[in-house]
Amino acid sequence: MKFSEMPYERIDFDKLKEEFAGLEQDLSNASTGDEAFRVHERFYKVFNHVMSESQIAMIHSDIDMSDEKWLAEQQFFDEHMPIFENLVVSYKKKLYESPYRGALEEKIGKVAFKNIELAMKAVDEKLIPLMQEENKLQTDYNKLLSSARIDWNGEQLNLSLMNPYLHSADRTVRKEAWEKYSAFFVEHQEELDDFYDKLVKNRTKQGQLMGYENYLPLGYARMNRNSYTRSDIQSFREQVKKDFVPFAEKIHEARCERLGLTKLSYIDEGVSFTNGNPSVVGTPAEILENGRKMYRELSPETGRFMDFMCDNELFDVLGRKNKKTGGYMTMIPDYKAPYIFANFNGTSGDADVITHECGHAFQGYITADDPILEHNDITMETAETHSMSMEFFTEPWMNLLFGARAKDYVRMHFEDSVVFIPYGTMVDEFQDICYSEPSLSPKERDGVWRDLERQYKPHLDYTGNPYYEMGGFWQKQHHIYDSPLYYIDYCIAGSNALQYKVMMDEDYKKAWASYLKLCKLSASDFFDGLMKKAGLINVFEDGSLRYIAGKLSEKLF
Repeated sequence: MKFSEMPYERIDFDKLKEEFAGLEQDLSNASTGDEAFRVHERFYKVFNHVMSESQIAMIHSDIDMSDEKWLAEQQFFDEHMPIFENLVVSYKKKLYESPYRGALEEKIGKVAFKNIELAMKAVDEKLIPLMQEENKLQTDYNKLLSSARIDWNGEQLNLSLMNPYLHSADRTVRKEAWEKYSAFFVEHQEELDDFYDKLVKNRTKQGQLMGYENYLPLGYARMNRNSYTRSDIQSFREQVKKDFVPFAEKIHEARCERLGLTKLSYIDEGVSFTNGNPSVVGTPAEILENGRKMYRELSPETGRFMDFMCDNELFDVLGRKNKKTGGYMTMIPDYKAPYIFANFNGTSGDADVITHECGHAFQGYITADDPILEHNDITMETAETHSMSMEFFTEPWMNLLFGARAKDYVRMHFEDSVVFIPYGTMVDEFQDICYSEPSLSPKERDGVWRDLERQYKPHLDYTGNPYYEMGGFWQKQHHIYDSPLYYIDYCIAGSNALQYKVMMDEDYKKAWASYLKLCKLSASDFFDGLMKKAGLINVFEDGSLRYIAGKLSEKLF
């Protein structure tokens, strides 16, 4: 079904509560494992419908954040989704405690029950008012970002549409663009500090209400980290500092030399070539059509997927005023439909939508028929492995998107993938500190960020920008506000994607077979089990990043 034809009806939460009460009662009355599973299949249908309606409302609201009708629907779900989450956890607790758990575990798997255990640690009825407040803070924060109007050559541009100028080949242009872009954040610094301060305090209260010292244990449970711990991530961060930062710094030095500069300023960091970064060729419609050709040639599975996406209006990629910034993929389960939301802006980032977001969407598409809903409860580091690896698997077709500059794009993408890992890991350590020490003042948080930049990105030069020099750069990273503790998942996944880069350079067909297997495995096993089955190194193992960096460095330097 086309997205424009998907009906929307606001969920009746009084009726929903009755449905859940009925499910719990029937689960308690079940006399066999099969009977209990049939109740659980009814739960799947109810759950999928609520998620579908909430995603349809969110997409419409994100398309135009000034549309009062859809904004009201989004606000409705901001208020009611915590109630829904509590209903789900209450039901799953019954499932967890069922006398037929053994039979149920055979049907839906051990991972599902570990996830239920985490969910019981992550949601409670007493948290609902705080969760509602958190949702409202995030919506208001995104409204502030979407309201940005930057005067540029007589046009009023939003933050996303400034990207081509922030990465301009003309250093004078990008200097002016960065000054105007930064000015929005300087103007709203106090509001942004206030949003984050309230979010940290809100999330800390939620953690404390659940019996934790701070938000971190609650946040880890909400991120569904079912097979690794905070100490594992701390060890990963140490690997990054020891083995990946030096590798990334060599790439920054090479870029500096390539650009003919004596020192790399923050305004230069996102530029790879003296003639500018390669840009996608063609209109948005042509980009999507070239994406269709690419995926048809890549494999039969990806060809069917891309036809389904294009034929059913499952992309909204044009950058527009009042549209939410950023991009994402989400699922509309009633229609087994992935949906991709983005802001095309004429940069190479437009290709990332056709590679990264389609990596997410492809995995969702090929497992949408799995009758076991829990198999789609993918942890984020695995989900991002699907998307970030697809960026590399599609490289042979970049001539369709970049024409004569395809090789430049492949070089730039590889370098960006490497240098991202220290940055993303730094974002995670920043959040870890902020939630460990929730009483930090805004100025102290800026100081933490600036200190971390010196550890993870020692080349950084903010000369001429006192706002960034004092540690304000983190305020442009919306994940810090919207998706607490998420960013490290990109770094774990990025390391996996670079493993696939090594593998595909040696044997592309073998690498693709491994990737397809990983996608189909979905969440049927824990992270370490998935890695073993796909033939990947577990990046939490000491020395793994040293191995990856070494293999890549052999080719580059």
